[in-house]
Amino acid sequence: MKIIKVSASKSYDVFIGTNILDRAGDVLRRACGGQTAAVITDGNVDALYAPRLEESLMKSGYRTVKYVFAHGEASKTPGELLSILDFLAEKGLGRADTVAALGGGVAGDLAGFAAACYMRGIHFAQFPTTLLAAVDSSVGGKTGVNLSAGKNLAGAFYQPDAVLCDVSLFATLPADIFRDGCAEVIKCAVIADHGLFYSLEDPIQPRLEEITARCVEIKSGIVARDERETGTRKLLNFGHTVGHAIEFLSGYKMPHGHAVAAGMAIETRMAVNLGICGEECLRGILAMLRRYGLPESTSRSADEIACACLRDKKRIGDAITMAFPEEIGKCALLDIPIGELEPLLGRSLS
Repeated sequence: MKIIKVSASKSYDVFIGTNILDRAGDVLRRACGGQTAAVITDGNVDALYAPRLEESLMKSGYRTVKYVFAHGEASKTPGELLSILDFLAEKGLGRADTVAALGGGVAGDLAGFAAACYMRGIHFAQFPTTLLAAVDSSVGGKTGVNLSAGKNLAGAFYQPDAVLCDVSLFATLPADIFRDGCAEVIKCAVIADHGLFYSLEDPIQPRLEEITARCVEIKSGIVARDERETGTRKLLNFGHTVGHAIEFLSGYKMPHGHAVAAGMAIETRMAVNLGICGEECLRGILAMLRRYGLPESTSRSADEIACACLRDKKRIGDAITMAFPEEIGKCALLDIPIGELEPLLGRSLS
């Protein structure tokens, strides 16, 4: 088992290993204390892993309660958040108690935002069950819900008290959901580690602990320098500006990782057209996306994407900050004037 310390406004450990979910109670007891743990999970994950988590928590002396929401991005709404908050109050949780997110990014975002809001903040732990959540959303403290105007427009920076990633849980993921996580692994490699990138030419399944740990190290280092995304942390948004727009335009029917993959391809073409990187960098990224069965384009028009991007929280005034690769393993931030976004997209969609 690997343990990585995240040093942010709250320091905490990320535990990464195989068959370690049964240690959850011990981890929570040391990190959070308290008497009650509220498990927040979705309908798919509930049947697979909630009994194991609850048993471990109860063995460590916790009273457990459980809230189950419908699987999918469509549940990441203010209405679902309010339902969770009402549930926590009805079950009598106090400030010393803990919200435990079990699932993918939606569970972590919802549960984390609820923990941040309830009684102005109670303990919070992440138990990611997807590769995407393990390498990205469970670490760093971003929580939130979608609004009708766009993705993740309401939320809070709220660091967990602990994160436990049991990579054996990824064995039950459908192939498409596993590929979603691969997109975020590729993103981490492009922005910070060319060695990791080229290692992805070999299958990652036998190396899930190693790969997950390296991605968490990359993200934790960036978060330590810029927790609230005022500068360096925006590098983690490579592929996400266009990707979030595509995801939003699909009505969240396109999975997050697939949308980010298309976003990475399009944003790298933008970088080539801006003279930030060369064709070789683009060819390398496109080849890696194809290797993992991820999309490199979208049927959406430049006008549609540009309009959706205008609602992005990374927009400041008349510009939007985007992360572009300079080479594999190194990205740079650039402010794109809103008036230049649509024509640039038009030259970069394919």
